[in-house]
Amino acid sequence: MSVVDVCTAAVAALPVGGAGLSAMSPTAPSHPLCSTDDISEQLEELQLTLGEGPCVDAFVRGSAVLTPDLLTTELQDHWAVFADAALEAGARAVFSLPLQEGAISPGVLDLYANIPTVLDAEELADAMAFADLATLLLLDARIDEAGVSAGGPMADRGFEDLGAYRAEIDQASGMLTTQLGVGIEEAFVRLRAYAYAQGRRLADVAADVVARRLRFPRTGSRIRPRRKPDASVPAEERAVLPAPAGRD
Repeated sequence: MSVVDVCTAAVAALPVGGAGLSAMSPTAPSHPLCSTDDISEQLEELQLTLGEGPCVDAFVRGSAVLTPDLLTTELQDHWAVFADAALEAGARAVFSLPLQEGAISPGVLDLYANIPTVLDAEELADAMAFADLATLLLLDARIDEAGVSAGGPMADRGFEDLGAYRAEIDQASGMLTTQLGVGIEEAFVRLRAYAYAQGRRLADVAADVVARRLRFPRTGSRIRPRRKPDASVPAEERAVLPAPAGRD
């Protein structure tokens, strides 16, 4: 059994439309491991790119974050960017459960529904049982804080390839520290901001940076967002428009 089997079983047993799982670490960005459909894949990628959402909160708090309706005003205010993006992707309710074994927390299990949904006590207990099983599988596979696994949209890849997926994002962030003259944390924020503004997957943008198809200058014009500009996007997550590849 793998974590993708757990996600698939959770969807079959609970009133949800899909499930996804991301590796998490207090010292590194989150890392999607598996998803059962396109919407759950988008939700995992969104939270990685934006750095906000129920998955992030569940990991930080160490407790389940249950959002029966993303249209709730309080949630719209709390996740100013994620809530709208998740609704656009097709999710209406999201339930995030941290994977925990003692002091170890290797990730978060996310479940979504496309209509307002409330999990009753029995359903919540089942969801937590699936999270516990996923935790054991990750730990048995010796998944550490770097986060490597298989399943979902990457089901045909082995642990080594998924490790490379994460390593490429880290490598791109490292390259941006030189290009932009900033620290590693700001470099990762700039990478995320560019991916979000252009409506691209963070991993794809990272691959372009590593292959030197994309370069971020120290100064320049603001990114021209492919999406409608949103005043709610934090100023620190705005990046400059990259120069053509090969320009010094």
